[in-house]
Amino acid sequence: MTELNHQYLLIELQQTWHQTIPVSKFMQIVPKVFNGAAFKVSAPLEPNINLHQTMFAGSIYTLMTLTGWGMLWLQQKLADVDGDIVLADANVRYIAPIDSQPVAKVCWPDVDLTSLAQGRRVKVRLEVELYCNDKLCACFSGLYVSVPKS
Repeated sequence: MTELNHQYLLIELQQTWHQTIPVSKFMQIVPKVFNGAAFKVSAPLEPNINLHQTMFAGSIYTLMTLTGWGMLWLQQKLADVDGDIVLADANVRYIAPIDSQPVAKVCWPDVDLTSLAQGRRVKVRLEVELYCNDKLCACFSGLYVSVPKS
């Protein structure tokens, strides 16, 4: 798939988020870069700030959750399979305060999604890292499940 096609997928993903997960629009979450194997997402600090002038923990969790969710959604598009994606289990570790624009990064663990086309669900564990000025500020581990659409 070409870089232009990846850009179209990012636009479609952002529209999907904003239409189906309203907090993503309020938080101004934007999918930034996708190359087929790695995905980066960001959001401005201002609408996600807390009383300490750093990013609110709930916003951090949401940004990282959607980064993993978005990666699975993108991979399903590339594999031409369709499923309803949910977060089944997650853990986040907050390492340092985020006081400038964060960037969440995730890499695809090369999971085969063809079982979705055969009517079976898929489970994928994704590790998302959140950086602020190239400093690791949070780590997220999420187990996502995609169930074939009926």
